Amino acid sequence: MSWLLELYRTYEANSDDIGEVQKRFNGTEYTLLPTGHTTQNAHIEVNITKDGEWHSARVIPKDEANTTIPTTEDSASRSGKKVAPYPLHDKLSYVAGDFSEYEGNAKAEQFDKYITNLETWKDSPHGHWKIKSIYNYLRNERLITDLVEENILFLDSDGKLLNKWDSEKGEKPEIFKVLVGEPESLFVKFNVHSPNEILTPVWQDKDVFTSFINFYKDQLLDDDYCYILGEILPKTERHANKIRHAADKAKLISDNDTSGFTYRGRFEKSFEAASISYEASQKAHNALKWLIRKQGKTIDGRVFLVWENSGQEVIEPSADSYDVFHSDSIPDKTTFTNTEFAHAFSKAIDGYKSNLEHGRNINIMVMDSATTGRLAVLYYRIMDVDSYLERIKTWHSSCIWLHMYKRDGNKNRISYLGAPSARDIAFAAYGPEVNDQVTKGLVERMLPCVVDGRRIPRDVIRSAFYRASNPVGMEKWEWEKTLSITCSLINKEEGYSVRLDETNQDRDYLFGRLLAAADVLERRALSNEEQRATNAIRLMNSFSKHPERTWKTIQESIQPYQAKLGKKANDLNKLIDDIGSQIDIKDFNNKPLSGKYLLGFYSQRYELYQKKSQNPEEEMINE
Repeated sequence: MSWLLELYRTYEANSDDIGEVQKRFNGTEYTLLPTGHTTQNAHIEVNITKDGEWHSARVIPKDEANTTIPTTEDSASRSGKKVAPYPLHDKLSYVAGDFSEYEGNAKAEQFDKYITNLETWKDSPHGHWKIKSIYNYLRNERLITDLVEENILFLDSDGKLLNKWDSEKGEKPEIFKVLVGEPESLFVKFNVHSPNEILTPVWQDKDVFTSFINFYKDQLLDDDYCYILGEILPKTERHANKIRHAADKAKLISDNDTSGFTYRGRFEKSFEAASISYEASQKAHNALKWLIRKQGKTIDGRVFLVWENSGQEVIEPSADSYDVFHSDSIPDKTTFTNTEFAHAFSKAIDGYKSNLEHGRNINIMVMDSATTGRLAVLYYRIMDVDSYLERIKTWHSSCIWLHMYKRDGNKNRISYLGAPSARDIAFAAYGPEVNDQVTKGLVERMLPCVVDGRRIPRDVIRSAFYRASNPVGMEKWEWEKTLSITCSLINKEEGYSVRLDETNQDRDYLFGRLLAAADVLERRALSNEEQRATNAIRLMNSFSKHPERTWKTIQESIQPYQAKLGKKANDLNKLIDDIGSQIDIKDFNNKPLSGKYLLGFYSQRYELYQKKSQNPEEEMINE
């Protein structure tokens, strides 16, 4: 249960953020919930005066719907016909004492239990004056009447609540833009209005939070040993849901399988196996929700989360080097070497490390659900900051290549040295149409490669290699991106320099250089308007399988272009002869090439374009 303890510590370390509404870069709001609180999408806001009189109401826009509300263990897990009201904000059938007058349904039990609980809170030593104002209004049992008079709700010809708007009556009222199902499911939140002062909204008022927390703490019974905190505290057998998002019903901890022999035969009650206190469960789950909304990444329901207890920003293990530190920190690509990059990256990591306290832990967690009710921790790793950053540095310095491709829907082109992201590795291995189910599996498989130093799965490298060797089946931009990412994966295993190594006598590397020289030679001879693939590129797949036989075909196909260029081709002709002479006669055969030929191909092609152009990246991408 170490992850629960780390989440508890995270909650305690960020206690100043409790109840504060914050926004992510994409505009999504998130809050570190107080204990005994959850979130709910509200549809109607009702304003009450300090004296407990009706003031006003409005339909809540969807972007303001997310609301922090107090909850009990019963209300958090209510389902079906179970009557378990939330302590303050709730559905219309619970909070409206006159609901039965308009609907004719037997909902009086819901309101009776709701108003009784609210009165108990109001009269407790921890009661709050805002709760008293709201109670004084609701006990009059005229909420629906006031909402109808305010033109928030509407009645049909029989005096019942209207649940569907007839388009012939004119423009649809706002309530029917948010209503899904019956009117009784409309969620109502309450606020207290004062004409003379600006009051904090009830759902953001920390004094109201504290009022309920202290009130509900007095209701908790049955102390037991908490396996998380190691103390005797009030226990709980009901744990939070809504972990990944507001509609998430899956729980990480559940013990209601009393007939499935989960614990029967060994224990009589579930808590005999492991007891968790209410406080530990609430704080750990609320911290987890906060972290997921704040910085988690979700792919097809699978959550990837990395955090440091104090809330400091943490480098994502699945991010590419461009996101870790941008191109302004990368050495000049015309003279780059792996050593230079590693040095620059190390400096960036050291600067980042200075923002973190020594001795802190980094937590890495992957969660997913197989059913709607069960959520599982698929991967969890805890490391000290120094070890984690050292692994990150090793990954980005070894899985290195020069990348030039487009991101954000292929709109923005980037150029950077380093490692690709896990999502881009999925792109290279399985293509641009890869679905999220495959992507989330690959991202999870790549995590141990980064944080534990494990080898990249062979099937991933093999799949990317086959795709990179078949450019004819792809668009130009797709192949270039696949090629550079594949080179990164292969280079992680081989440890080659990104820069062209003219001293490398490896057979496969030399064959790759030959292919690049033939490709550039033919490209030079073609006019700017003729953008077709060269013979070297068209025959690349065959070349990787039968290099000797295919090279003969390529050699014959470039002869017309050598003649067309004349003396302009002398440098490339000489290069081809020089590379060919370095291949040992016994190695000049049809043995299939390994991924090292792609490294030689890429480096040689870049070197040739660099000599010819001030911007080799543009030359390679637009050729």
